[in-house]
Amino acid sequence: MKVKFATPVSVAGYRLARYGLIKPPMPLTLTFSVTNMCQSKCGTCNIWKLYIDKPELKEEELTLKEIEKIFSSLGRIYFFNISGGEPFLRKDLPDIVRLACKYLKPDIIHTPTNGIATGLIIHQTERILDTMKESGYGDVPFTIKPSFDGVGEMQDKVRGVKGNFKKTLATIEGLRELQKNNKNFYLGVGSVISNLNLAHIEEVSEYAHSLNVDTYINEIAEQRSELFNEEDPVTPDAESYEEIMKYFKKRVRDEMKNKRVLARFTQSFRLVYYDLVVRILRENRQVIPCYAGLSNVHINPYGQVWPCCILGYKKPLGELRESDYDFNNIWHSAKAAHVRKFIGAKKCACPLANQAYSNILCDPASMIKVIGNMLSVSFA
Repeated sequence: MKVKFATPVSVAGYRLARYGLIKPPMPLTLTFSVTNMCQSKCGTCNIWKLYIDKPELKEEELTLKEIEKIFSSLGRIYFFNISGGEPFLRKDLPDIVRLACKYLKPDIIHTPTNGIATGLIIHQTERILDTMKESGYGDVPFTIKPSFDGVGEMQDKVRGVKGNFKKTLATIEGLRELQKNNKNFYLGVGSVISNLNLAHIEEVSEYAHSLNVDTYINEIAEQRSELFNEEDPVTPDAESYEEIMKYFKKRVRDEMKNKRVLARFTQSFRLVYYDLVVRILRENRQVIPCYAGLSNVHINPYGQVWPCCILGYKKPLGELRESDYDFNNIWHSAKAAHVRKFIGAKKCACPLANQAYSNILCDPASMIKVIGNMLSVSFA
């Protein structure tokens, strides 16, 4: 299987567009929140409360026909990042992936999961992998990342569901079986480091590394417009996070040499990301330029277009249902230009992992560090 990476031409386009020298190219990464339904009741996220407070919103989620119109107007993207809620609760998820293959032609497809509905997740994953093969995308990497925020009762406590830990282990085991006949399928686990599990994160990491998955990654808990948690003190302070990262960076370097190419490339980015987060937390500024709304874009379940999930509802680029589902109308609108100007003026700063990867990709000094990480492992 060939693993493709974004081209220097794409990166140059985003850099020029950020300075207003060219018209914004199409985004590199599309994050699509396919649903806000979720069975988890995480202490770091309040999205699960949305349909309890406003059940009528569930009926307003984009239909498959609407999604097809949106995808057909978007054109090719590099990274199709499926999000939620819990993505696998959307019964037509394999059909959404089929449309992505047809119109977006992504080089990587990824989705997280809370790991609770084991049978559903495995069934849906099998259907997705078959759909990708039928669409001629059987060699394109498909990655799944079950959430893993604690060991035993700690997982259940942080994620608010009794039995979550055992169900997640069963899901991982079932997904691992699917890897035997699907070489394009990558399985990882991921932790959200928050004030709820900070003291236990080394234990979580040690257990995660024993699971025999392709990658173990972590992200810092954030206050996001998307998650309705902007008043919740979930984000660790810079000093605590930096101390934890010393352990993680050493562990990542020790594990990288045994990983497949895509996993090693991802982990090389991670090492740079960890250092970047510490600086952002400490300095409260954009340490490197942010390309949200240029390299990356986020579409929520109701067709609202965001530059990122941090700004989310506060600074949307537009509404797809109001623009006849034509993404280009929003992408090149005056409203989108205004939001990009806000971001370009560095009036916001955050450690959002998905966006940070693209920011690193567009920052020459940071990419030198990524390449250095790859080479240090390759020649060790």
